[in-house]
Amino acid sequence: MAGNSSRRGATSKGKNKAAGSGGRIRRSLEGRGPTPRAEDRVYHKAYKAKQAALKKQSSPKRQTRSAVGADWVVGRNPVLEALEAGMPVKQTYVAEGAERDDRLRDILKFAAEHSIPLLQVTRAELDRVTGGLVHQGVALQLPAFEYADPEDVFADAAETDGVVVALDGITDPRNLGAIIRSAAAFGAAGVVIPSRRSASMTAAAWKTSAGAAARLPVAMATNLNRALEKASSLGFTVVGLAGEGDVEVSGMPGTDGPLVIVIGSEGEGLARLVREHCDALVSIPIASDVESLNASVAASVALYEVTHQRRQQD
Repeated sequence: MAGNSSRRGATSKGKNKAAGSGGRIRRSLEGRGPTPRAEDRVYHKAYKAKQAALKKQSSPKRQTRSAVGADWVVGRNPVLEALEAGMPVKQTYVAEGAERDDRLRDILKFAAEHSIPLLQVTRAELDRVTGGLVHQGVALQLPAFEYADPEDVFADAAETDGVVVALDGITDPRNLGAIIRSAAAFGAAGVVIPSRRSASMTAAAWKTSAGAAARLPVAMATNLNRALEKASSLGFTVVGLAGEGDVEVSGMPGTDGPLVIVIGSEGEGLARLVREHCDALVSIPIASDVESLNASVAASVALYEVTHQRRQQD
């Protein structure tokens, strides 16, 4: 019928129109590509968190901490004092055009007399290697410290009935250096420090030890408790210094044989597991209005007492 033919034509014409829309429908179905990640959408909280993290990483303060390690001494007075203290030197840097004064002249003279290598660099380069610290045109780089093996220290000390000082939680490098100095002064066989929760041989520790770190073995133990177990198996008496110890330092046991003296931090003292590995807890009598002794002072008192008792036994 004519009417039916007309309707079919209309329907066909409508379909052709949709198909000939210039691809508008197809493009609308394609979408706008993959959805951006949350951290790439400026209105999303993940984006703000990412930007804050990037800003923190690029801040000058963070760069200084990451660029400058414990192997640097900067500034004219510190460098001169480090040289005169006999600290090991890997390289000494002097900035080009640095103003000459008495301290710099002394540094240059000392370096020349002791055949210490000097490297002249631009101030910008010295700023870069020292992480932007105030270097006053001179800086000193220390070599990486070579720690002894704790088992070797204990084995050598066991043969001579030596004294080994073990540290638990000493985080101040100056305390570490002072203890090393005292240990060397009283003839200890070595010092053992843990790899965690402890100061390491930084420039400050080197300086405070007054060169003793170059003469006395300093060992780093992965696990202090296992190191103490090893010492016990070799015949050492292990004593810990503790303010509440039942035995006074004058009655310290084990002074006639190989001995380990364990010293804890001034604030927290010895850790629980470390206490359990001690054969005795020894106290140093002090006035009641004084809470505790500095760790390095306590070490010196205990080491002196061991030396005193051994002399009496001889």
